[in-house]
Amino acid sequence: MFMIGVIAACLAAIAYGMSTVLRALGARRVAMTARAEGVEAKHTNAAGGPSLRSTTSTFLDPAFILGTMMVVVGFAGGALAARFLPLFLSQTIVSANLVVTALLGTIMLNIALHTRDWIAIWLVVLSLCLLGMSAEHHTGGGESAVFHWELFVATLGLCAIALFCVYRLGKHAAIVGGATAGLLFGVIAIAVRILDGVDPFDPVALIIDPAAWTIAVAGAVGFFVQTVALQIGAVNGVTAVLVVGETAGPSLVGVLFLNDNAKPGLGWLAIVGFVGAVVGAVLVAWYGSGDPDHFGEAPPQKGGWRRGREDASTPQRSEFDTDDIDAPPPGSTS
Repeated sequence: MFMIGVIAACLAAIAYGMSTVLRALGARRVAMTARAEGVEAKHTNAAGGPSLRSTTSTFLDPAFILGTMMVVVGFAGGALAARFLPLFLSQTIVSANLVVTALLGTIMLNIALHTRDWIAIWLVVLSLCLLGMSAEHHTGGGESAVFHWELFVATLGLCAIALFCVYRLGKHAAIVGGATAGLLFGVIAIAVRILDGVDPFDPVALIIDPAAWTIAVAGAVGFFVQTVALQIGAVNGVTAVLVVGETAGPSLVGVLFLNDNAKPGLGWLAIVGFVGAVVGAVLVAWYGSGDPDHFGEAPPQKGGWRRGREDASTPQRSEFDTDDIDAPPPGSTS
């Protein structure tokens, strides 16, 4: 069962990565069509973010629909992994979709990745691997019936916060939207883990279990909020905070409430992995979310560790240029 869970989690990572890029492609095509038709104003709300009409049009794009189908595949793989593995092992493997997203984004969205981006991305992935290495290779258990209701109520509150933020923060909602979507996807993993009526199969017990309602609500709102975030921000930045939310959240809940444990003597490794994942995600989000280009026309991003875009009128600098460090003005002597 352990290997089945690992394979299912790997499948989920690939499917989720493909889904994110395809849905981002759909959002880009809708934005380009709106601009070409001169109806950009109708696709923006008062806060400067995407309107409901814009999001609805994105849902109908063929690339987005294909991406949605990949979400279903990813959900199936992630659900299977959550049943057979500790949550902070299954979610760690699923988090590798960040790398899949980055690789496919360079091909399908023409996103140029600098060395700094790869360092930050791999910091996230390797840190999450440390979390996985520290996990026991068995699931815990022992949650109370009240926990099912508590999870459902907490999910409703998180959904309300997520929806409020993505439509009130406007252009600044990408990172908040990605983080809350990640937490909601993490809630799904928790709910799948504790779901009644699965083994042995009992449809009545399954339907009346609040955990089943949690899966439906968190899945719908998380999918919607992530879509809005992809309309606003850069795909790598949104995905980075999303994978930390969907990994760290369930990991913490699994340890505190579901008797998931770190291997003896490796608690420190789990802490290092968690801190590294958060720092790496912040770096990816910082460099990937500034001035996103949804039309593929903006100058390339600056290299090195400087955030922003190159001036289109100046030649591009190499990745490790240090001309921003105490450089003398033109015409001066050293």
